[in-house]
Amino acid sequence: MVVGAGFAGLTTVRALSGKPVEVVLVDRHNFHTFTPLLYQVASALLDPAEVAHPIRGLVRPLHNLEVRLATATGVDLARRRLETDVRPISYDFLVLATGSATNFFGIEGLAGRAFGLKELEDALALRNQVLRQFERAAWTEDQGRRRRLLTFAIVGGGPTGVELAGALSELIRNVLRKDFPSVYIRDTRILLLEAGPSLLPAFVPGLRESARRTLAGRGVEVLLERKVVAAGDEHLELEGGERLEAGTVIWTAGVRASDLAASLGAERGRGGTVKVGPTLQLPGHPEVFVVGDLAAVTQQGLQLPQLIPPAMQEARHVAGSILRLLAGEPAQPFRYADPGMMATIGRNAGVAEIGPIRMSGFPGWVLWLGFHLLQIVTFRSKLIVLLNWAWNYLFYDRPVRLLVRAAGPDPEAARKRGRKLN
Repeated sequence: MVVGAGFAGLTTVRALSGKPVEVVLVDRHNFHTFTPLLYQVASALLDPAEVAHPIRGLVRPLHNLEVRLATATGVDLARRRLETDVRPISYDFLVLATGSATNFFGIEGLAGRAFGLKELEDALALRNQVLRQFERAAWTEDQGRRRRLLTFAIVGGGPTGVELAGALSELIRNVLRKDFPSVYIRDTRILLLEAGPSLLPAFVPGLRESARRTLAGRGVEVLLERKVVAAGDEHLELEGGERLEAGTVIWTAGVRASDLAASLGAERGRGGTVKVGPTLQLPGHPEVFVVGDLAAVTQQGLQLPQLIPPAMQEARHVAGSILRLLAGEPAQPFRYADPGMMATIGRNAGVAEIGPIRMSGFPGWVLWLGFHLLQIVTFRSKLIVLLNWAWNYLFYDRPVRLLVRAAGPDPEAARKRGRKLN
């Protein structure tokens, strides 16, 4: 059984395709999300359907697989059962790949006021917020109030924060400036806060500085060594007493393991992750494997980052280990091969670090585009994403500027309407 249909979960079930095993894939959503492009949904460049794909459609060719829609609530290790909100499911081998969630680190007021960017729902909510702030600003005559509405504070200078800052800058200066001619563009501020001394700390210093200069040149105010200690209505409080007014706060400064980790009773690593052995098995339970953002995998004294490449490599390794165990052979230790890192900062600007190769500017941007286009799951989505990218590049336009809020049936409203009719 595989729990979680993210990159690790899908990689696991595909690696077991055609093997003499029966696989059950459990997820709380009926779709897989291509999370690296969520920021493009939030910045109105891509439609949700271009980054989210129905799970059953993706795994249709896998004839030894069943998909179950349910939320995993716990694991009964003694009885070898996965507890869900539907009913328990028994397993022989269990692969836990439930991923991570936004980590607000217990900062006062932050969880109720900041937007995350981990789920498709987060991206849609953030897109609505950005557009709604401009609509509100169009009605506002008070300059101070307008400036607060149009100040967007992104907390976290890693790849997600940097990419979102660049995309938001392009959306505002290339598109919303024309959509809202009555709104003074000089009142708009994009703040990128990082608690450390540099952006993109995992990259080499030259690429970090290149990213900072590019963002600064595009109107993003990069604030280094600024640690958030509290959040209030339309403001952030920083260590040292500084206060920043911001109508929108976006948190990209950290993730934690999903809530399922707590049910395992295992030793925890950084970010609430589950410490596993060298073979990625849960200590004391060799039939249980933990992979991806949920797992604390240590190599050379360091815990692997909660990123997609480690998750997919771990998943392929676990699939092989399960087949080895079924054949009466022992599981082998996992070794991670780092494929490198890259980030885009917007039009014609990116940074990439692949082994000894360092690229920035236009070459880094092209490499980022090509790599992510190849990684998109379906051919249809690849084509539509490429067309949207080309349209934006040629015409400086974002096609998905829709304020949409889904609403289901309202029984109380229906009863009121019925009373009026009677």
